[in-house]
Amino acid sequence: MTEKPPLQAVIVPVTPFQQNCSVVWCTKTMRGAVVDPGGEIDAILAAAAERGVTLEKILVTHGHLDHAGAVADLAARLGVKVEGPEREDSFWIDIIDQQGAKYGMDWCKPFAPDRWLEDGDTVTVGEQVLEVIHCPGHTPGHVVFFHRPSKLAFVGDVLFQGSIGRTDFPRGNHQALIDSITKKLWPLGNDVTFVPGHGSPSTFGHERQSNPFVADRVLARA
Repeated sequence: MTEKPPLQAVIVPVTPFQQNCSVVWCTKTMRGAVVDPGGEIDAILAAAAERGVTLEKILVTHGHLDHAGAVADLAARLGVKVEGPEREDSFWIDIIDQQGAKYGMDWCKPFAPDRWLEDGDTVTVGEQVLEVIHCPGHTPGHVVFFHRPSKLAFVGDVLFQGSIGRTDFPRGNHQALIDSITKKLWPLGNDVTFVPGHGSPSTFGHERQSNPFVADRVLARA
């Protein structure tokens, strides 16, 4: 019988933007967290219930509406705490209802996290510990959650399979994003699998070889 990994996750695409919300859980305790609930709360709760997961908190990578629009409602429904993002994203969270109105996403509501996160912090999911890595660029307060034993990272909109996060939004910064990827994510190891905010998972090693924006050979020519 194969031993279960200490941490498991299932991706639940939500909102018209098909954002990768993740239900993440500790297989020993079956207690879990929701990473980036942008919308479609019933689908998220169904995914957790189907796997027998008891949700104990919400983790947020950054304050954009497709990642955080349903945080307020989900936290209220479950009676759980919210951790993240880093405080510099508060201006996005404060106007999330206005942003939602532009896209017909009327469930988007501002919220105050129970805990703002900083680089070097940790968060727990059941008995598992995830490292918090501040990765500004797409937004100034963007954080990544990294489970070192599983070599699994939840990177929000910092990095995608074959692409990188946009930096043309208010307080976006292209060079900061490149630095976040190359100086904070790459050192974690080529064998790290990451769940991006949109699209398919990949590995850091694959992106270092093939990503047209941040592959090693591309940056060497820059």
